[in-house]
Amino acid sequence: MSDHRRILLVEDDVLIGMMLVDMFDALDLPEPAQATSNEEALAIIAAEPLAGALIDINLGDEKGWPIADALAERGIPFAFTSGGGDVIPPTHAHRKLVTKPFRISDIEAALDEFSMR
Repeated sequence: MSDHRRILLVEDDVLIGMMLVDMFDALDLPEPAQATSNEEALAIIAAEPLAGALIDINLGDEKGWPIADALAERGIPFAFTSGGGDVIPPTHAHRKLVTKPFRISDIEAALDEFSMR
């Protein structure tokens, strides 16, 4: 993964977001760009180069599908995160899904896939 490009972390739960940032730190990765909604995430995608993203499927009352579409259009690798029970649309069915509760090894495996692309 390039040092000058960050991972976008899209998570609406503040405590889970903090836990994920701690995992990035433990993995000796740069601090991720963070968003809690589709609007915030899309603004970050438009504003800076990204090495990849972890997208929570359920963002309050909205789903993270617009973020996935924007990343796919730009060729930026990403994985979904979820507490479970979500059906990923066919256009993104091949994407990795990391389920909650997160284990650092699962997050590391998802991020490792990004650097291989």
